[in-house]
Amino acid sequence: MYKRILLKLSGEALKGNAEGLYCYETVDAICDAVKKCLDDGIEVAIVVGAGNIWRGGRADRQMDRCTADQMGMLGTAINTLCLKDAFARIGVEARVMTAMDLGFAEHLDRDRAVRHLKKGRVVLFGGGTGAPFFSTDTAAVLRGKEIGADALLFAKNVDGIYTADPKKDPTAKKLPRISYARILKDQLKAIDLTAAAFGGDYGLKILVFGLDDPENIYKIASGAAPGTVIENED
Repeated sequence: MYKRILLKLSGEALKGNAEGLYCYETVDAICDAVKKCLDDGIEVAIVVGAGNIWRGGRADRQMDRCTADQMGMLGTAINTLCLKDAFARIGVEARVMTAMDLGFAEHLDRDRAVRHLKKGRVVLFGGGTGAPFFSTDTAAVLRGKEIGADALLFAKNVDGIYTADPKKDPTAKKLPRISYARILKDQLKAIDLTAAAFGGDYGLKILVFGLDDPENIYKIASGAAPGTVIENED
């Protein structure tokens, strides 16, 4: 069982199969799984994306990329508020922290974030890295390193990393373990390559798993075998 984890959620994870921005049953199930982690003494921080609202990197090519990414940062802040509200409904304290100044969120402060975690509060990191051109995968490894997380849990729409796209190649095999070096060498799309370079430099441990069942969050935080482990080779 890990003492402190950082959970990376995509914006699409909050949407589920709903037509709108959120599937509230899915959001509630995610929060319920996180509460079980807290009840077991595991400290939890979360970085969330904004793909359900806006994807800066895929915006209209006529739009300035910096502006598009700034819109995406605001989208992640919106999603943190959705999660904060859902946590409040089940009696869990959560704090929103962002890398930009917003009246409804605390400004990012590493020491304060750690104090929140030690008091059993969930810390919701919004705003990505606070700079354009960087993905929320990169924000997750950065925040995970800052708070001293034992492991980073990356929730995906597949149950791990495969040798090929399992949706396109029926012969694709799931990899129980992969090194950062291989991800970078083969330019794999498992995680953002900037995030992979950072994770490799600092020896972080990333556990990639499927969010088809939100209960997987609790299982993996408790030490169950994840879909794929990313770490440096021994």
